[in-house]
Amino acid sequence: MERKIFWIVFIALGLVADFILPLWWALAATIPIAFVSWWIAYRSDWF
Repeated sequence: MERKIFWIVFIALGLVADFILPLWWALAATIPIAFVSWWIAYRSDWF
């Protein structure tokens, strides 16, 4: 279940970054997005 939540959050935040930020900023935002997605899925105890 955590893996599914991780990928859903990662893709959703990635798409938001792609539409809001310029290309290079969106690429640079991938690492923080991955960290936030990991935290939400595995460490937050929400799921």
